Amino acid sequence: MKIPMARRLFAALRTCGIVFLLFTAAAVSLHGQTLSTASFNGADGANPEYGALIQGHDGNFYGTTSAGGANGGGAIFMAAPGTLTLVYSFCAKANCADGKSPYGGLVLGTDGNFYGTTQSGGANGYGTIFKYVPGVGLTTLYNFCAKSGCTDGANPVAGLIQAANGNFYGTTEYGGANDMCGAAGCGTVFKITKKGKLTTLYSFCSKSDCSDGELPTGALIQGKDKKFYGTTFTGTDAIGSFGTIFKITGAGKLSTLYNFCSKSGCVDGAAPHAGLIQATDGNFYGATEYGGANDFCEDLGDEVGCGTVFKITTKGKLTTLYSFCSLSGCADGELPTGGLIQATDGNFYGTTFTGTNEFASYGTIFEITPAAALTTLYSFCSKAGCADGSFPLAGLVQGADGSFYGTTVTGGASGDGTAFRFSTALGGSSRP
Repeated sequence: MKIPMARRLFAALRTCGIVFLLFTAAAVSLHGQTLSTASFNGADGANPEYGALIQGHDGNFYGTTSAGGANGGGAIFMAAPGTLTLVYSFCAKANCADGKSPYGGLVLGTDGNFYGTTQSGGANGYGTIFKYVPGVGLTTLYNFCAKSGCTDGANPVAGLIQAANGNFYGTTEYGGANDMCGAAGCGTVFKITKKGKLTTLYSFCSKSDCSDGELPTGALIQGKDKKFYGTTFTGTDAIGSFGTIFKITGAGKLSTLYNFCSKSGCVDGAAPHAGLIQATDGNFYGATEYGGANDFCEDLGDEVGCGTVFKITTKGKLTTLYSFCSLSGCADGELPTGGLIQATDGNFYGTTFTGTNEFASYGTIFEITPAAALTTLYSFCSKAGCADGSFPLAGLVQGADGSFYGTTVTGGASGDGTAFRFSTALGGSSRP
């Protein structure tokens, strides 16, 4: 049974550009909730990928696009109500030595600067870690595959987190000391200082049959116990294993907390693409892109389920809270690729990449309570021509005004994706 990766077909459709963003587009209202969209312009930017937006100290939102910018290699942008500022265009240097195609989001460091990753480009072509100083410019802190065999990692998809000790931590999808996943390796966990000193903490597929997992695509989270928690998209190989949840210490000691598809039919979920969040109850919550109790989602003839929302304790006890495609026509959505957030009301919010099927529905915004009651708040492509957006890959962020902000990888006026604000009656939170 293979793990489908249909979302990556969009890579072939990407065009060049920077972002055109304006949160004043025509709105769609649903039960007092309002979705305001703005289209990415194919000439000015396209296809924001897995990174959620982040709200800066100034109240504006910052993010990345995997394509576009002045050089066609992706961009960093700042969005404020009614205005957009292009912050940086990647591939500004010969051979994209400054990085290309940032897939993950940004993190705002305690020093007021932004840090992130690019999936490709850099001095060696396998991605970078960068720092952007507002008003000054971008500095490449590290070029992946700097060591023979890419033992230091390659092709980071997720963004970074800043830990309590001030250093940054992240994952690479490929690279590392073990090449059972091909010449590029099976992925790593790393630490990097603000000055660019990188330490590879762990190389996946270090255990027999890759039981420790492989191909981490989600960001890490530092738990209340100061340890780091994350997910791997697969393990063993794409035929026989379906992802893990792991815990790793700052010294690089990794423990596998859960192996997905431990139950018949993968009813417990399969292939988590995003990372975890730690909720106010101390447990971790997340989503798997595939698996679950409903096997209506197919790829290449293989039925693997439509995705789940789950809870897991720090000791590794997993509870599947919801299996997508539980409603007629999969009106509740399917294939949740982005992560969850816990909002000011205590409930969890997220997105699904599609719904109904990959050809007739285009993703949702959902709410789920800790008691596992799920409500579909919005279905994308509700306007002619999908002017409101289609196929959200990234999760949401709750702004200081209480509204949710996010992106879709396609749709909009030009078909190149949208940025949206989903307004609710929730109260605001304190600014970051």
